[in-house]
Amino acid sequence: MGQPFTASIPHRLGKAEATRRLQVGLTTVRSRFGRHITILQEVWTGEHLDFHIAALGQTASGTLDVTDEAVQLSVELPFLLDLLARKAQDLIKKQGRLMLEKK
Repeated sequence: MGQPFTASIPHRLGKAEATRRLQVGLTTVRSRFGRHITILQEVWTGEHLDFHIAALGQTASGTLDVTDEAVQLSVELPFLLDLLARKAQDLIKKQGRLMLEKK
């Protein structure tokens, strides 16, 4: 594996509200992208998420940290998933913003 895939999504919600919206939003991710991505493990500790996913027959793990101003995503991806994620980086950020913007 190479460099981790990272993304930063700014917000103005505060930690607690951003965390709540992300937790609710992950349910939408499961239903919308469930054919392509399986969330194997999701462990929240306060505003920190450790997760493991599977896609295209490969697995990856990562973290998500919610701060007062942004959500920081970091994922260790195998080569194939890394290529796809870098091409889909704008979509990933857009989906994150949508989760944070919903009321």
